[in-house]
Amino acid sequence: MAAEIQPKPLTRKPILLQRMEGSQEVVNMAVIVPKEEGVISVSEDRTVRVWLKRDSGQYWPSIYHAMPSPCSCMSFNPETRRLSIGLDNGTISEFILSEDYNKMTPVKNYQGGVTALCWDPVQRVLFSGSSDHSVIMWDIGGRKGTAIELQGHNDKVQALSYAQHTRQLISCGGDGGIVVWNMDVERQETPEWLDSDSCQKCDQPFFWNFKQMWDSKKIGLRQHHCRKCGKAVCGKCSSKRSSIPLMGFEFEVRVCDSCHEAITDEERAPTATFHDSKHNIVHVHFDATRGWLLTSGTDKVIKLWDMTPVVS
Repeated sequence: MAAEIQPKPLTRKPILLQRMEGSQEVVNMAVIVPKEEGVISVSEDRTVRVWLKRDSGQYWPSIYHAMPSPCSCMSFNPETRRLSIGLDNGTISEFILSEDYNKMTPVKNYQGGVTALCWDPVQRVLFSGSSDHSVIMWDIGGRKGTAIELQGHNDKVQALSYAQHTRQLISCGGDGGIVVWNMDVERQETPEWLDSDSCQKCDQPFFWNFKQMWDSKKIGLRQHHCRKCGKAVCGKCSSKRSSIPLMGFEFEVRVCDSCHEAITDEERAPTATFHDSKHNIVHVHFDATRGWLLTSGTDKVIKLWDMTPVVS
């Protein structure tokens, strides 16, 4: 009996369209430019490159821009052609790319130890994660110049993702925490810390105010700041702690006694939920259509989460 001939299985595999080489160090992030045959890349070699397809079929840089520090991450809004780049030195640099993608014009720089970026194209705000454990919401499109601080991690913020349909921000950190922030609330800027040589509540001198210490025959006190009003206060006048979620403080922070009395229970209501991923997250990807969140960590494990119970 003749052996039955088995058909060979069809082999399907990705087709390599192009290789773009030239970076001297690791390329930390790259994006495909929608509706254009182009790619934007940022690298440890401090360069920003915009690669466009030439008549030869090869991709060559139309823009080669050197930054003052290695580039760690970026966010690109194709509608406005606004490119935001996070640098290792803690700066966010913003540029506008020309329509033909042959020129990039600097717009503004921000400081903050940037480790992650994401963009809300509807509200036109930029979110940055920082090595100082904070997330900052920068009002880019509203021209208000506001910077809203969000404090909810105990380690550096490693990754950000924004659920546009529910106006919720997902931040993940080195502490293993997944924090889901409700951005559909009226948030407040944290006040600037005021300078003073004495407590702005009881007028006791701080320890460097030798003249007042000598005149009043009192030992100088250590300076603190109220996180709600920004006043310089002594430890006795700021013995209380409170969360202030609308200012981004989901954990309890130091406030002066008068602010503590003024904060209502409604103002202490949480605006974020906290979840333990049980691994040190370095990257996230959120699929809004299914409500799935992918996290990868330093433990070499990839986890897939159904976030619909908390992102809805």
